[in-house]
Amino acid sequence: MACYYYVPFQGHCSFRNPTLSFSLNFNFINTTHHLASSFKPFMRELEQHVFGVGVLKAAVKNTSVKLLDAFVDSAFQFVDYPLDPSQTNAAPVDEIKEAAVITNIHGDIPSEFPQGVYIRNGPNPLFGGLKSTKSVFGESSPIWVEGEGMLHALYFSKDINGNWTVVYNNRHVETDTFKLEKLRNKPSFLPAIQGDPLAVFTSFLLNLVRFGKPLKNISNTNVFEHSGKLYSIAENNLPQEIDILTLEALGDWDVNGAWNRSFTAHPKRVPGTGELVTMGIAATKPFVEVGVISADGKELVHKLDLKLDRCPLSHEIGVTKRYIVFMDCPLTVDVNRLIHGG
Repeated sequence: MACYYYVPFQGHCSFRNPTLSFSLNFNFINTTHHLASSFKPFMRELEQHVFGVGVLKAAVKNTSVKLLDAFVDSAFQFVDYPLDPSQTNAAPVDEIKEAAVITNIHGDIPSEFPQGVYIRNGPNPLFGGLKSTKSVFGESSPIWVEGEGMLHALYFSKDINGNWTVVYNNRHVETDTFKLEKLRNKPSFLPAIQGDPLAVFTSFLLNLVRFGKPLKNISNTNVFEHSGKLYSIAENNLPQEIDILTLEALGDWDVNGAWNRSFTAHPKRVPGTGELVTMGIAATKPFVEVGVISADGKELVHKLDLKLDRCPLSHEIGVTKRYIVFMDCPLTVDVNRLIHGG
């Protein structure tokens, strides 16, 4: 699915991740200098043991990851996932690496056309296309709308004489899982959406154990604006803030830590207040939660568990001045059904 978004130029917002540091300090004995001196040899030995345990744990974890990777490499074969002719618009294209001025324009751009940027988001899989897997557990496949998100942007600007300049750029949305597979330079996440139940379930678990999450964060469905910031989103994860000029992904948006679940690809603004309404679904309780985010994007002002007894795969919500309309769809996500081959 592709979505288009327009915004006039307002300025350039940027974000830098803070540098995190961690250190262990064993000088916690608040007593006389004599006692502190007496404890120093003991503390040095303790410190060496603690760091030794830490190094051992890291080594064990690293070895476990390598063993799991070796098992996946030997037991699973990645193969190209075929696209039907009607789905070939989801075939991948390359990043152009730097913005390009469009010189071959047919027709005229209307003089009253607004300056700004139009952005399209859609799937653009790594490694030449989507991949299925074959293994002793059976076959598992993605669905054709999967694939890492890529933003395509057209920038329209006009000089004082009314002459237009149009610039094109594109860029993958570099989520955490995108960076992981890019670093490995090969498909790593096993497809876990459709296929033989045992293969899907095994892929789901192996992804969870190896990477801490069962599915990739593809961020390929929509772009939306809130409080002057642009976000890319697919509803299986959090939105990513995007630098509108460079298309660089600046990190997940979790509303200052208040929203820690999936985020609908189509949030809605409340008429009159500017607040943003979102929802998140999950395969385990709470199945559906609705959230209201402040107009400035800094605070989650309301959060509600709908207390449903199942997880409907709802893609959209509606918002009026008085109501939030949630669609209780018949298609559901059910882990037990998957386990039992349903």
